[in-house]
Amino acid sequence: MAETVDVRKDGAPPSLEGRAEENLRFIRETMEKAGTFTDVSGWGTAAVGGTALAAAWLASRAQTFQGWLGVWLAEALLASLLGFSAMAWKSRRAGSSLLSHPGRRFALSLAPPLAAGAVLTAALARAGIPGPIPGVWLILYGAGVTTAGAFSVRVVPAMGICFMALGAAALFTPPGWGNALLAAGFGGLHVVFGFWIARRYGG
Repeated sequence: MAETVDVRKDGAPPSLEGRAEENLRFIRETMEKAGTFTDVSGWGTAAVGGTALAAAWLASRAQTFQGWLGVWLAEALLASLLGFSAMAWKSRRAGSSLLSHPGRRFALSLAPPLAAGAVLTAALARAGIPGPIPGVWLILYGAGVTTAGAFSVRVVPAMGICFMALGAAALFTPPGWGNALLAAGFGGLHVVFGFWIARRYGG
């Protein structure tokens, strides 16, 4: 019986079918890397805004700074869970993955400003200087959304810029305005832009 020879191992050109598969794989990978992260959930963003408005109301009734801070930190945790769950739902519905190349770029761009905000919050709270905290939260969250939004639809970085503007205002207004500005940002802006994203970008 004649020995079967793998011509590809012998240096012969690959088959037309093999070259087509390689080309398709290359095109797929290139499109994925250049793609836009479209799994930001408008409904999830609006829901986060609703919980932030409730948190602002509860925080306004707190008798101490520790109580106020505890309300907003609980809101941050709840908002993170809501936002991630909503994006995962939208991703599954669209047949995509949060771990795609655009999704990873979005997350890696968002994370550093949020981490910086957490460190600055701890430092300011430890130093007994609570006044700048609302401005720090708004401006750094806005910076994260703006940079991450470079890999998403246009409305996302626009939302980030609005947060940064509100944060800048919070840093130069009386400390007593901080809770109201947090309500306007994490509440109002999330609701407005959430409905916009939901209507224009499929939920």
